[in-house]
Amino acid sequence: MASNADPFVVTGRVISDVVDMFIPSVNMSVYFGNKKVINASDIKPSVAVTTPRVNICGYPNQCYTLVMIDPNAPSPSEPDLREWVHWIVTDISGCGTVSEGKEIMAYSPPLPKVEIHRYIMVLFEQKEPLGFLAPPSSRAHFYTRGFAHQFNLGPPAAVVYFYVHRESSGRRH
Repeated sequence: MASNADPFVVTGRVISDVVDMFIPSVNMSVYFGNKKVINASDIKPSVAVTTPRVNICGYPNQCYTLVMIDPNAPSPSEPDLREWVHWIVTDISGCGTVSEGKEIMAYSPPLPKVEIHRYIMVLFEQKEPLGFLAPPSSRAHFYTRGFAHQFNLGPPAAVVYFYVHRESSGRRH
């Protein structure tokens, strides 16, 4: 089973810290502008300021939920606010873009104050359309596994994660 898991997802501690072991079942592509995000890539905060384009190549009659979190908030050495939820979109068509789904929690760009943070996008297969959901009352202390259990979501269908570190004003382009 683990032989089919993306080694970057395992070594990046996405599996264990945020989700349990899973086998990817769909393709998910994430872009900030023209920059394609691959697992373990570095993304500058200035590039990630706008909502990413997320394409899904899954099953046409299936719906999906996307959750983006930071398990390192406020800092990797003291993640007292983990998991910080940055974005939730539900009822995404299996062959389309996340922008076609229902945004439950608006995108909040990665802006780490200290150290390097991991940002993880987890795509879950839904067993049925979720309809309207109230957003979490706080972005802090989100629990991805609990959210998936609460809404009867299946195991992750895809994961993309990337690193962001504080960008000095002199390095922005």
